[in-house]
Amino acid sequence: MGIGKSGVRRSCVSIPSGYTCGMKTAISIPDDLFEDAERLARTLQKSRSRLYGDAVREYVARHSADHVTGTLDEVLEGVTPDEAGFATTAARTTLERSAW
Repeated sequence: MGIGKSGVRRSCVSIPSGYTCGMKTAISIPDDLFEDAERLARTLQKSRSRLYGDAVREYVARHSADHVTGTLDEVLEGVTPDEAGFATTAARTTLERSAW
C-alpha cells in the first residue's frame, strides 16, 4: 500500500489483463467515442485503463506551457527575417484577441 501524489492511500493490485496502479475515476463519454476507444484499445492491445491514461497524459503534455513554448521555439527556428515581421504582427493580433 502507498500514498499517491494526491495524498490518498491506495494499494496496487496486479491483474493479468495489465491493470496498473493508479487512481480510479469515473467519466462519461459519448457512445461513439467509447466504441472508437474500445476498437483502438483492441488494435493496440492495451487495456482500456492504459489507453485512457495514455490519452490524458498526452493531452496534459500538449497543453503544458513548456510544451507550447518549446513547439513555438521549434517553429520559429526556421523563420526568415522577412517572415518574422509577419509572424510578430500575427502573434500580436492573436494575443490582443485572446482572453488571458
